Amino acid sequence: MPTPEEASTSTAPEKSFRELGLIEPLLEALEKVKFKSPTEIQSQVLPHALQGRDIIGVAETGSGKTAAFALPILQKLWEEPKGLFAVVLAPTRELAYQISQQFESLGAAMGVRCLVLIGGVDKMPQAVALAKRPHIIVATPGRLNDHLQSTKGFSLRNIKFLVMDEADRLLDMDFGAEIDQILKVIPKERTTYLFSATMTTKVAKLQRASLSNPVRVEVSSKYQTVSTLLQYYLFVPLIHKDVHLIYLANELASNSIIIFTRTVHDAQRLSIMLRTLGFPAVPLHGQLSQSQRLGALNKFKTGGRKILVATDVASRGLDLPSVDVVINFDVPTHSKDYIHRVGRTARAGRAGKSITIVTQYDVELLQRIEKVIEKKLDMWPVSKEEVMLLKQRVDEAGRMAINELKEHTKGEGKKRRREEGRSKDDRDRDDDVVEAGMPEIKKSKSRR
Repeated sequence: MPTPEEASTSTAPEKSFRELGLIEPLLEALEKVKFKSPTEIQSQVLPHALQGRDIIGVAETGSGKTAAFALPILQKLWEEPKGLFAVVLAPTRELAYQISQQFESLGAAMGVRCLVLIGGVDKMPQAVALAKRPHIIVATPGRLNDHLQSTKGFSLRNIKFLVMDEADRLLDMDFGAEIDQILKVIPKERTTYLFSATMTTKVAKLQRASLSNPVRVEVSSKYQTVSTLLQYYLFVPLIHKDVHLIYLANELASNSIIIFTRTVHDAQRLSIMLRTLGFPAVPLHGQLSQSQRLGALNKFKTGGRKILVATDVASRGLDLPSVDVVINFDVPTHSKDYIHRVGRTARAGRAGKSITIVTQYDVELLQRIEKVIEKKLDMWPVSKEEVMLLKQRVDEAGRMAINELKEHTKGEGKKRRREEGRSKDDRDRDDDVVEAGMPEIKKSKSRR
């Protein structure tokens, strides 16, 4: 198979959306959503996409890639209106919703109908909506495959476009078998877009299997953090991690904060502990029901909760524009996960801070991150006396959180899994510890 043609990266004068060849209904929609000029990925992708070429886009989250693939699909849909026109595959439910919202806002003047197919929700309403032949389907691979096998009358035999977004993560999360199955039942005569933050060997294999003579567009594929982000670390003994986290939450109380944990258990435990101590925190992870997850995101986005305690399910794809600080409670095992996590703040030219809590067991991981981002993290100043003053209250809140988790875990996990009839993509495969979602905690104690 021929190697992908490289797109030109010359420093030609920036073109407007109109000059790139977009039609009037899309130009109006772009104006309404305040997209004033194309981003680099959009400028490079659109000319080739509007000519009908297959595209490989290598670009980080936040680069504007959703619009880069949505706009040419919507333009073609305007020319050839039909149901079941395009399918977009996404690794997580939240990203699927976000992509769908962008399609709907950009295609509003055209009356575009989108359907999100994800696990964790009832299949029957999805099957009913499929029968109405929406224009765009945005799906996680497991649930889409489920419908292809079990929903009578539904097929993708006539789709015109296939998009695989965050392809590296789709494959990291072991969706390979489902994607192979989907590729078998869609037409070979189609346009395919593959977007990925990195070109791993897995992604390259997927590219060879699914694209025809593609153009490759690469934008800022080198791992890096933005210049407006101030990056710090806090070196603490493992046994004092919790109390240092509470100290940071107290110091940064007026800020909007995301705290990243490695496991579901810690995301749940820390959110209970923070609320017990009077901090407005809400958890987000792959073991919550879909309504709980959307509710958590909404509370955080609207400022109802100032702290989001999340696993890596929130580290990529989600556009949370008002995050002031990212705290890594656990140092990420992979350097690219660090970059995605801290990329939730300092977006679109704004300033932001990240603080990574490092224990005696994490020094090598921190050094690896510093080598990849080619930057030394600064030490966050801390008053040991003030930290230790909090210890007794934090230890007590920690014990209460553990007890609460034990009580609710006994019956809730089995009940929820039975009700959902979990299909393969009902978990987000973020390698978290399996824990049941927890209901909202009763009124928490106010902070002194």
